[in-house]
Amino acid sequence: MRSGFALRVAVALALIAAPAAAQDGNGVRNDRLSLTDYLDWESAGDPQLSPDGRQIVYTRGWIDKLNDSRESSLHIMNVDGTRPRALLDGSSARWSPDGTRIAFTASGEPRGSQIFVRWMDAEGAVTQITRVLESPNGITWSPDGEWIAFRMIVPDDSGWNVEGQATKHRPRGATWTSAPRVVEDLQYRRDRQGFLPDGTNQIFIVPAEGGTPRQLSDGEWDAGSPVWTPDGNTILFSSGPRIPEAEYEWRESEIYALDVETGEISQLTTRRGPDGNPVPSPDGRLIAYTGRDWSTDTWADTELYVMNADGSDPRVIADIDRSPGDLEWAPDGSGVYFAAQNEGTENLWFAPLDGEPRQVTDGTHRLSIGDLGQDGTIVGTSTSFHEPGDIITFNVSSPAQIRKLTDVNGDVLMGKKLGEVEEIWYTSSDGLRVQGWIIKPPDFDASRQYPMMLSIHGGPHSMYGVGFNFGWQEHAANDYVIVYTNPRGSTGYGSEFGNAIKNAYPGKDFDDLMAGVDAVIEMGYIDTDNMFVYGCSGGGVLTSWIVGHTDRFAAASANCPVTNWLSFVGTTDGASWYRNFEKFPWEDPSEHLRRSPLMYVGNVKTPTMLMTGVNDLRTPMPQTEEYYQALKMLKVPTAMVRFNDEWHGTSSKPSNFIRTQLYLRDWFEKHARPERPRAQN
Repeated sequence: MRSGFALRVAVALALIAAPAAAQDGNGVRNDRLSLTDYLDWESAGDPQLSPDGRQIVYTRGWIDKLNDSRESSLHIMNVDGTRPRALLDGSSARWSPDGTRIAFTASGEPRGSQIFVRWMDAEGAVTQITRVLESPNGITWSPDGEWIAFRMIVPDDSGWNVEGQATKHRPRGATWTSAPRVVEDLQYRRDRQGFLPDGTNQIFIVPAEGGTPRQLSDGEWDAGSPVWTPDGNTILFSSGPRIPEAEYEWRESEIYALDVETGEISQLTTRRGPDGNPVPSPDGRLIAYTGRDWSTDTWADTELYVMNADGSDPRVIADIDRSPGDLEWAPDGSGVYFAAQNEGTENLWFAPLDGEPRQVTDGTHRLSIGDLGQDGTIVGTSTSFHEPGDIITFNVSSPAQIRKLTDVNGDVLMGKKLGEVEEIWYTSSDGLRVQGWIIKPPDFDASRQYPMMLSIHGGPHSMYGVGFNFGWQEHAANDYVIVYTNPRGSTGYGSEFGNAIKNAYPGKDFDDLMAGVDAVIEMGYIDTDNMFVYGCSGGGVLTSWIVGHTDRFAAASANCPVTNWLSFVGTTDGASWYRNFEKFPWEDPSEHLRRSPLMYVGNVKTPTMLMTGVNDLRTPMPQTEEYYQALKMLKVPTAMVRFNDEWHGTSSKPSNFIRTQLYLRDWFEKHARPERPRAQN
């Protein structure tokens, strides 16, 4: 049945049966989240505590409704949340060591992003510090406040002189086609950037009052973001190995020490495997970092290490089978605080130099650390089912007393009924326990039957969790039940769980997803004739796999998918995907073909839409086109929605987020099946 009449009637009846509520000009109930509300949605992040512990500077983002863009500005408030106020446009603010200034990045002359410094006195004078041709990033103050270190692209000479010779043959006044791009690097383009510049990222320092930047690192290798040691004599960074043909090294990175005076670079880590995220201890004697031994596993959680400042005596201080992030040394140097994901949540941990790591916070939230003060004050962000991300604070001595300092979307959510969220655990086909969640529509009635959307995350090594999700809540506001799970391959459940899809993706993760749907159906309120499925990236892979292996869904939307691994590995924005198969495709393509949804397209009966950004370099548009063309040849109902001004994903532009929501529901409603008799209470 092509029309969604039955489903539309069901939704209309639900609205009639619900308590009377006012509607806006578009006929949307005012007590439910709407797409109009999205245009007023804001964000708060990157909180930084002043050295005296009295103020917090942070970045607040909003939507420019007229120019269809996301903008940000710097705000400041007292550490207790009082006197919140805007400072100026910009982002990535960092306090000077004495707290008299902040450095930040913003648009400047001659072009692009530049470094600025604002004095934090009553006058608030602002000075543009850099006037460079490439955009600086990773800014950080020297301990004495005299210098600012940053990273920036340094162009190099391609070595070709053809253009110089060609111009000798150009007739006077002639207009010639622009020169071709010559590509010689293994990694030559990246999603959201396009073609990478000919050059390398190097570390610079510039006087904090302005002046000429001085390049410290050099060579044919990129340098990671700079981290000063407490004495100001050394800058730490991580990068791939500084060896010939380093671009062919896979899952290899090291930590280096850069002498600020001489520019000499010393390698501190030497083991085979990825090491990174160096953070020196307050006294400079030790360096904390994350890493793991090299392996071919598609996922392995990292461990937390410390080593002496010269790289000697590396040792593990936390191995909890969860990857540590947001490293912060305790002010007294007794250990390292870090954030770790676990079963959909994210909390703070502490690893002492001697002893076992312990969990500091415990809550159903996703908490990240922004900064740690000398008195143990943490500032960070937190989000949960019904709480969008906001700035929070607590002291490590009383971690249960978390205070929310901002409420940037409180005005939008005022008077809105949100869908309740229920956690579920269920057993998959081989006995594996899998976690998921259900979002129920506002005014949920368990005696009714609701259409269901199964949402599948990308990655595939990533984690759905307990954070607020506007898109899901807006779908629920339109009377859909939303189901989302973490099938095998997801992070937050340990290395074995994450690596369970090695050379088997897709595979049993399909079983995990279907078992989750079965578990929700057993609850009795799902209209099994009107179940829908969608996902982007890795979620698009699994969606296109699902419709080739079952017809239980009324309609599907495979967004930004990979459908043909054989063509994908050589066209995505990096060569590492070649390594996720046992053999190269020219040696034996059988695994690539066996794992490709395109090989099962002959089984598809489900109406399947595809949505992809036209600029996507991660899962390039031809992946969508191959699957679309096959569906058309088979006369399976399909549509290809090509999103303008989008890279990987379909929602970076505010208008495209709104379109994504609407195209999904419109497709699902067009292909809704006739209602089956409703179960009686």
